[in-house]
Amino acid sequence: MKRIKNWFQGLKLNNKFTIICLIFVTIPMIVLAGWMFWNIEDNLINEKLSAMKFKLDMAYAQVIKNVDTINMSTQFFLSDQGLKDFLSAEKRGDNYTTEALLDFYNRDVASLERMVNNNTYLYQIRVYVDSDGMQEMMPILYRRERMQRLSFWQEDFSYGWKYGYKDNLFSSYGQLTGEREILSLLTSMEDYGLGEIGVLEVAMYMDTMFPVIYESSETLWGSFADGNGNLHFAQGIDTEFNQKLIRTILKDNQNIKDDMHVYFYKTQGRQLVIGYQPLRELNGVLVYVDDIESDLTKIRNQRYVFVLCGILVIVLLAVLVNKVAKGMLKQFYSILRSIRKVQKGDLDLVIENCGSNEMGELGDQINKMLYNIKQLTTDNLNHELLVKNTEIRALQNQINAHFIYNVLESIKMMAEIKEDYDISDAITSLGKLLRYSMKWVPGNVTVEEELEYIRNYLSLINLRFDYEIYLSVNIPQVILKQRIPKMSLQPIVENAIYHGIEQMAEDTNIYMKGIEDKEDCIIEITDAGRGMSEEEVENLYKRISGEVEVSGGAGNGIGLKNVQDRIKINFGERYGIEIASKLGCYTKIMVRIPMNKEGSV
Repeated sequence: MKRIKNWFQGLKLNNKFTIICLIFVTIPMIVLAGWMFWNIEDNLINEKLSAMKFKLDMAYAQVIKNVDTINMSTQFFLSDQGLKDFLSAEKRGDNYTTEALLDFYNRDVASLERMVNNNTYLYQIRVYVDSDGMQEMMPILYRRERMQRLSFWQEDFSYGWKYGYKDNLFSSYGQLTGEREILSLLTSMEDYGLGEIGVLEVAMYMDTMFPVIYESSETLWGSFADGNGNLHFAQGIDTEFNQKLIRTILKDNQNIKDDMHVYFYKTQGRQLVIGYQPLRELNGVLVYVDDIESDLTKIRNQRYVFVLCGILVIVLLAVLVNKVAKGMLKQFYSILRSIRKVQKGDLDLVIENCGSNEMGELGDQINKMLYNIKQLTTDNLNHELLVKNTEIRALQNQINAHFIYNVLESIKMMAEIKEDYDISDAITSLGKLLRYSMKWVPGNVTVEEELEYIRNYLSLINLRFDYEIYLSVNIPQVILKQRIPKMSLQPIVENAIYHGIEQMAEDTNIYMKGIEDKEDCIIEITDAGRGMSEEEVENLYKRISGEVEVSGGAGNGIGLKNVQDRIKINFGERYGIEIASKLGCYTKIMVRIPMNKEGSV
């Protein structure tokens, strides 16, 4: 992320402007396109789900209609009294005359046959009789042994629905029906006294019962799962993938009993719309599958075309925006070239044709700045001349100071000749004090040098009083080598004497302590004077911080303010002095400066 930020910051303004414009155009375009194509796909899926529901509704209605047809036909045959009488007679072993058989065939069998032929949905209605001597009357009456040729026949034969078998009753039937499978409802025909007198088969083509399955294609197909778990497909649809898919669907929806279930399903990279319809009347399930992968692929291809067109538009837009941005920033780049010339030292340059827009205003301000720079340059030259003159005067003052030092040395020698050593020591201290204060120093001084000056100062101060002021120093060597502004500690000591100790008129101590505090060092100056109240400390803080204006009178804190200002100028705002005091006990001034392990700051 940081590398990208650095790269972006290094670009020209016109390129930055181009990238920003593209971002504001591209992101909404991507979001809009994504939403649009997602919505198209979602609408397609919803349309397919609605279409699937409609297909299943139609298929279910057709199945119910066909089931009702089979049930009504079954009931019609079961209630035909002529047929029942004939079958009962066969069960008892009664012999029919040829005339009676012809009468039964022409009357009852022909009527039943017409009923079957008039119903285009039915394939056949057959009655199987367990009688070896019965005269078969096709296409209605057959001996039971013929039923054994059908694929659903088993020794433990059961009644009910039979699915997906070929009509092998006669070889010619199979040739006529081809590969068409049939289903049937097998019902036992009963006589109250004789028991079972026949088996009734009401048959229908599977494609008539389930047209939605047998009108299938590669993308739109279905299957019927019977109660035994057998799957029935149209020809060419029963692939391994489709069989596995149907069994997975059946397993996932096994808890659904009566209600239709339509949903979107993904598997093995294929996107499908599944329709699941339980058929309680047939003890099975109708499953319909619509493979919408090709439809979704078309939408994706449209999306790719849109993306390519979008990229082309973005590229053209980038070129156009970049060119427009360059035109807008032409004046800016002109000003920038002028500034680079100024950087090389050409201060006489003037930006022309600034104009009245923002760039023009920038040019005007730069011209004003150049004028001010030339004025400041002139002023700096004058200031340097003034500094030189000041240094010369300082040298002259040094010459005058040498005269004073020589006079003091002469007086000192006269005092020593007369053996007045107190006067001699006092003159020595005064000379050192004058040398320190009058010496011109270009930078800061060490704490050790400042401490030596304080000792000379105290030795002279003690001449004035009848009591003694002692200096107690506990400062590590590393702090003694730190550099501070000249005359920054002495004013604190002077302030302690005149405002804290002088009024007590008794022997006392001034304590100086050095403390290392991580990257800083602290010099504490503590006197055992009269101290200050909290209010006095607060007022003093306000004076030295500049909150309250101070004058040149005594006791107003101007000396401490001067020290505070010089320390902050040299080292920064986090450095300076702090005050702690207790009335009648002490006053402590803490000077915080940065620590330099090499001894120079």
